[in-house]
Amino acid sequence: MSDEIYTASGSPNIALIKYWGRRDDLLNLPNNSSISMTLGDGLTTTTSVMFSDRIKEDAVYINGKRQDYKAANDEKSGFMLKAIEYMREAAKTNARLLAVSKNSFPSDAGLASSASGAATMVYALNEALGLKMQQKELSIVARQISGSACRSIFGGIVKWNKGSRSDGSDSFAEQVVPADYWPDLVDIIAIVSESKKKVSSSEGHKVTVRTSALYRARPPFAEAGVAKVIEAVHEKDFNSLAELIMRDSNDMHATMLDSWPPIIYLNDASKGIIGAIHEINQSHGENMAAYTFDAGPNGHIITLRKYEAEVTERLSKAVGIKSIITSGIGSGPRKSEDCLITKELLAENERQ
Repeated sequence: MSDEIYTASGSPNIALIKYWGRRDDLLNLPNNSSISMTLGDGLTTTTSVMFSDRIKEDAVYINGKRQDYKAANDEKSGFMLKAIEYMREAAKTNARLLAVSKNSFPSDAGLASSASGAATMVYALNEALGLKMQQKELSIVARQISGSACRSIFGGIVKWNKGSRSDGSDSFAEQVVPADYWPDLVDIIAIVSESKKKVSSSEGHKVTVRTSALYRARPPFAEAGVAKVIEAVHEKDFNSLAELIMRDSNDMHATMLDSWPPIIYLNDASKGIIGAIHEINQSHGENMAAYTFDAGPNGHIITLRKYEAEVTERLSKAVGIKSIITSGIGSGPRKSEDCLITKELLAENERQ
């Protein structure tokens, strides 16, 4: 284990029925279950980790920048430190960690970089430490760093059970169907902004739960939506699935807008995407595409391979779209050969 480098790659997921609002901030326990699609090519987080007594102190680099988790003093930083220490204690080692992580897509722009980052980190730590934790346990550990990360431990269509226990032991993700069950599913991501969002997801959860009068109806609505999505997925009923996805996105953002002060992640380009998708669907007389927005302005357009070219062409004409990324349904974290820990970086972090 010691001095060996392990590299993994993983992908974010796009929630079809979303998680917004927590009953426990410390453990990242949601008020409702959620369901997502793990993405594949085009959106990747690669993470290399190494445990060694030669390293002078834990060091984590993300997209070329060293993270000072102790100085940051925020929730996510605390969760990351806690997860690293938990897994190190489980392996009964005092070796220090050197970790390097890199995204192939914009961070902090509503593309779930924290989900792929946390899931890939936990997966890599498990492999590097030889812990042999099962996916359920990895999901629980990843959840405590970033809620949606628990879903990125799995591929395909994934459900995150909200659970009811106060310790979070029954709040974990599980696979509904693997990626090859419905390989025709596609996510066309319309990038309208790469700027860091003004209100973090973590803060947004708190404000909405505390101040939105509409929010009280949100958890039961989402919970019912999860059951309906599972049924639509099993039946490969895209027309029904698309409406469920769009209604849920609208519902979540309505509670955000109803928060005080209002939380507004969508911009004019986002609204243009919504209008364009409804026009496409109306012209076909059925749903051939569905928009959904996480905590950011960039639109995820879920469609089928047979409609991909037409939807992409329509989106390319929409105002405000800077670029388009297309990703199919993908797998969970896996081993990678793209090592990110260089000799120079290792030398920089070694004891003198």
